[in-house]
Amino acid sequence: MNPRKLALILAASACFWGTTPLPSQELNGNFARDPAQAVDKQYSDQIRKYTTDPSFSSSLVDYLPASKTVPTPAKVLGDVAGAPDMLPYAEDVYKYFRLLESSSPRVKVFTIGHSEEGREMIAAAIADPELLAGAKENSARLAKLADPRTIALNDDQARALLDQSYPVYYITGTIHSPETGAPTALMELAYRLAVDNAPYIKFIRSHMIVLITPVVEVDGRDRMVDVYRWHKAHPGQDWPYPRYWGHYVAHDNNRDAMAMTLDLTRNVLDTYLDWHAQVLHDLHESVPFLYDNTVGDGPYNAWVDPTLADEWAELGWNNVAQMTSLGMPGVFTHGDFDTWSPGYLMFLAGMHNGISRLYETFGNGGADTEKRILKPEQYSRTWYRQSPPLPIVTWSQRNNNNYEETALLTTLSYFSHNTHHFLENYYSKSKRSIQKPSLEGPAAYVMPVDLAATNREIELLKVLKRQHVEIQSLSAPATCTLPPEKRGDKPGQETFPTGSIVVRMDQPYSRVADALLDRQFWAADDPQKHPYDDTGWSFSQLFNVRTVRVVDPAILKSSMTPLDDPTTLAGKVSGSGTMLAVTNTGQVSLLSLLYKFKGANFQVVEKPFDADGKHFSPGSLLITGVQDDQVADTLHGLSLDASRLNASPGVPAHPVTAPRIAFMHTWLATQTEGWWRYAFDTAGVPFAYLSTQTVAQEEDLRAKYDVIVFAPVYHASMLEILNGIPAWNNAMPWQKSELTPNLGVLDSTPDIRPGLGYEGLAHLKKFVEQGGLLITCEDTAQFAIDTGLAPGVSVAPLGDARVVGSVLNTTFVARDNPVAFGYGAGVPVMSANGMAFNVSNTLARSTARLLMDPYAERPTGRGSVDDSDQPQGRKITQPEPLVKQQPWEPKQLDEEDIRNNPFIIPVQYRPDVILRFSDAKTLLLSGLLDKASSIAEHAVVVDAHLGQGNVLLFANNPVYRGETIGTYALVFNAILNYQQLAHQPTTPEKH
Repeated sequence: MNPRKLALILAASACFWGTTPLPSQELNGNFARDPAQAVDKQYSDQIRKYTTDPSFSSSLVDYLPASKTVPTPAKVLGDVAGAPDMLPYAEDVYKYFRLLESSSPRVKVFTIGHSEEGREMIAAAIADPELLAGAKENSARLAKLADPRTIALNDDQARALLDQSYPVYYITGTIHSPETGAPTALMELAYRLAVDNAPYIKFIRSHMIVLITPVVEVDGRDRMVDVYRWHKAHPGQDWPYPRYWGHYVAHDNNRDAMAMTLDLTRNVLDTYLDWHAQVLHDLHESVPFLYDNTVGDGPYNAWVDPTLADEWAELGWNNVAQMTSLGMPGVFTHGDFDTWSPGYLMFLAGMHNGISRLYETFGNGGADTEKRILKPEQYSRTWYRQSPPLPIVTWSQRNNNNYEETALLTTLSYFSHNTHHFLENYYSKSKRSIQKPSLEGPAAYVMPVDLAATNREIELLKVLKRQHVEIQSLSAPATCTLPPEKRGDKPGQETFPTGSIVVRMDQPYSRVADALLDRQFWAADDPQKHPYDDTGWSFSQLFNVRTVRVVDPAILKSSMTPLDDPTTLAGKVSGSGTMLAVTNTGQVSLLSLLYKFKGANFQVVEKPFDADGKHFSPGSLLITGVQDDQVADTLHGLSLDASRLNASPGVPAHPVTAPRIAFMHTWLATQTEGWWRYAFDTAGVPFAYLSTQTVAQEEDLRAKYDVIVFAPVYHASMLEILNGIPAWNNAMPWQKSELTPNLGVLDSTPDIRPGLGYEGLAHLKKFVEQGGLLITCEDTAQFAIDTGLAPGVSVAPLGDARVVGSVLNTTFVARDNPVAFGYGAGVPVMSANGMAFNVSNTLARSTARLLMDPYAERPTGRGSVDDSDQPQGRKITQPEPLVKQQPWEPKQLDEEDIRNNPFIIPVQYRPDVILRFSDAKTLLLSGLLDKASSIAEHAVVVDAHLGQGNVLLFANNPVYRGETIGTYALVFNAILNYQQLAHQPTTPEKH
């Protein structure tokens, strides 16, 4: 009998459906119902009504048990979970979980924190009352298994703890706001776990605690519901894709598990570790019909415990087998998702000795029931997907909920029958983390005392603290043997002074510290040709903090004390006098002083000087007129040190005032610029927030702003930025209204479609010409080039170079440029794809035919390769001397080039290269780099000149995911010194 005919028969008889399992489910007795428990017929009928094909459901979820005391999700939703045309706000989801808590002793609800906008995040614990009552004692036992140092790594004591303990399985939903199905699936799952008396569910709740956070991105959830409500109120019209999810970022909220910048990430990790959970299982919706990407594909993260890989395979393949046996098509694991980056939310568990898991189910981006047409790569059969999804399907949110709940119930059942096994693995992984120095190593990471790096070091230590990593400080010098720098060299020694920071590897969460501080290498010939995310992320490099990987176990015997608060490393004021001097060493918070010390006078020194026993580099601040009671707290809050001077140091300096800053965003996307907003907010640098539409209406931008930051949009073209979204159909508002109360928080518009337009471009150009600074990066730098805002700058061809989110090495070309103040010879940068610039002294592109590169080859003739050929029978005529052009330099112009050439850029408007890539041999620091010669030594940061102002262009992203602290100062230096970037007018010159 074909499934469609079967579906018709089943639909004709609700009683038949309610008592008889599908043929494909009859043989699987692991999930039998309790025949004595009544079924909520009305609710169950609705489940079947909204399920578009019987194969998209299972015997585990095609009914709902009845309860006289516990309300179903329909009590709050007005219909069943997964019903069409309905999405609940987070508050409604929470209301239901608290109804469960008030009506069932098997449910407890906790507040786990709040979002950036103040919305609550919750977790619900579900288990038998006896387990919940003993949760505190169980957590204490699990804490000892999580940190076996507390039991002296004694396996006998561990066995006793294992026998008494029960695990915690943590499920999270809707971190990605357009993936809308998880909250209702988790509402209904919670009901089933609390009410259903099926033997397998009773076994689950008597052997483990299930912890559920139904909405992770709570700000974005409420905005997504607003968008969906608008869509339902305007049938047949285009509706706006959510412009904002969280307060700062959208999809990248699931890339925050390394830097831990967002409140949602910190709340989830703290909850996971407070409960000492064994699993963190995150629910997503982008793949038909259910992709358990737990197994994923290679390369696997190089720092995870091998047991974790085994657990991924064990749980993933079991999940697929169970759901296939239930007759549900399109369930698979493996796939092509590489499990390399630890930046995903689920990976918080993998890096903290637990099990990271993730489902991708099939969502419609709302609760509409839609016809979906799959692509061949989605429905094709392959070795790991023997029962692929259907190529054409009518898909509902209920189908999605069926898959999510069935998968979770089957995996919870398997886990509940193997709790001792997984707890033992949990202990073993924790134990091996502590034994790391005596196993694979290293023994520790050491950050030698470096006052110039203290500000950035504090930021790095804050990240490690948020990851719950233990940090120590040497209380006496320590000498260690270091491995050879190169093969064939002899081992060396280094003595680390008192106060050096030590991150020991004999601690429970050594793996996350190791993964963040180590270097990464992705082989160019790796079989995985499509990395899913960044291939390199070394925080030691990206924070520009020298960090030594020490394998010598002697470091662990050195005298050291815990460092609980990294901010105590800075905030010191020495000397006496009325002038404050703060050195510039590339700190992230130097610019903030201009906004904190209101009314004070600031100067930026242009030459180095020494005072108070310290060295002050160019770019350092001299401050007068500060009230004494402001100094200490402000400096401590910004992690800055200062010296009091009795007199000015007598070096050239220029006055500065707090620049008026604006961020310009498009309505195409706001995520990447959101990381920049986060950085400015965290650093305490205020800014106005404008859309390109506002800029199009503001004719005199210079009257209001000194600096406009146009952060990356995300692969936007010039035409997309100018034209916006096609205006063929209806207007798409993003603003607060009775229907959409959560929109328009950060910015609003009656129609997101219009872009910057040519009028807005003219306003931007006028802003720069009148002395403003426009900061651009990646695609917005390309925009500035394409629209003529950056004369003499072009994007360098990538050639055959291959870069995928890698950390690359650079060299400063203009050390005296204010943008470079406080830096050394170079700085590691994050490069998305190897983007770089070429610069020129002309506007026109060369169309001359190049017959020979005189620097790379010479014609056949007399002499050696370094000699010149000599024509015979005539006097020697010396050619014009050739000046070799370096990859980051413009071509030198001779008289032939400048004759009657109106495209020559006047000297004062020629672009300045500030930073370039290093040579090909030293270019790669971490990640993937292939064919480096195409981009080696090309410009990375360029200052272009237009009128009286400047356009600063970044080929790297200096403000990225809270990870690139080492390059923040490039941006802040430019803003602080925006009036010093322009060239002084000179007499006309054409060479």
